[in-house]
Amino acid sequence: MQWITEKYVNFASVIDDVTLAQNRMTSSMPFVFPHVASMPDAHLGLGCAVGSVLPTLGAIVPAAVGVDIGCGMVAVRTGHTARDVARLDRRALRESIERAVPLSAGNDNKRVSASAQPRVDTLEQDARSAGFDPASYVKHWRLQLGTLGSGNHFIEVSLDEEDDVWLFLHSGSRGIGNRIAQYHIRAAQDYCARRSIGLPHQDLAYLEEGTPEFDRYISELLWAQRFALLNREEMMDRVVRRFTDWVGARCRSSNASTATTTTRSARRTTVRTSGSPARVPSPRTPGVPDSSRVPWGPAPTWSRARATGSP
Repeated sequence: MQWITEKYVNFASVIDDVTLAQNRMTSSMPFVFPHVASMPDAHLGLGCAVGSVLPTLGAIVPAAVGVDIGCGMVAVRTGHTARDVARLDRRALRESIERAVPLSAGNDNKRVSASAQPRVDTLEQDARSAGFDPASYVKHWRLQLGTLGSGNHFIEVSLDEEDDVWLFLHSGSRGIGNRIAQYHIRAAQDYCARRSIGLPHQDLAYLEEGTPEFDRYISELLWAQRFALLNREEMMDRVVRRFTDWVGARCRSSNASTATTTTRSARRTTVRTSGSPARVPSPRTPGVPDSSRVPWGPAPTWSRARATGSP
């Protein structure tokens, strides 16, 4: 741990000067409370370095939250071991998953499936409660539920340190979350420009608590986080069904979200914490296997099921 300034602490043992400079600049913003923190995976980002934690008081920086709102993971322990699946046709499972989950940017479902419909209904109700129409951002947003996307998003069958087989995927709020984020990043820049607020960089444009702009962003941000959560659940349900058809399994799951904003209140002080970690948690994190180990050799076996690129 290294204190760079009184408002910036660095936990990375290896970090480049550009990333240090970016977070030093971010920490100079008057609403940072108590300080910015760089995690071991920190690298250059928008507004704040990716792999950082940015607590704020009375304001929020949409660019620092990121454009893949709610990006996160879900992992399912299958109850099977590497030995159980060693002689099965692994290509058949991979191709089955690829047919079940649309991969890559711009690829959506052709229709809302029976399993996705209740989740779409929930999101429609949440949007009405939040007072906005997601179709104003992406008309076909319903068809994006249950799709992987691209960038660093992936579907993976992994082994933990005890050779248990896990189903593991990483994705976020897809195109609808991106459009919501991009709109509010521009809205924050317009907000600061109208008020002649000086900024060290336009990506640090912010919205102040108590304003309509702030309230709208928070409402739509929370909706997009819910979309991301349900998107992962829908995809994992499909993956579990394909795995069950392949070998038979009873599974339990855990869901971890990364590109988020949370609110903590204490003594009437509300602090919002924004962050977009660059890497998945440690293999020892409950519910998250060691993704570097696969039960059938080189990762390229699964390359088509591992879409990749920035959230």
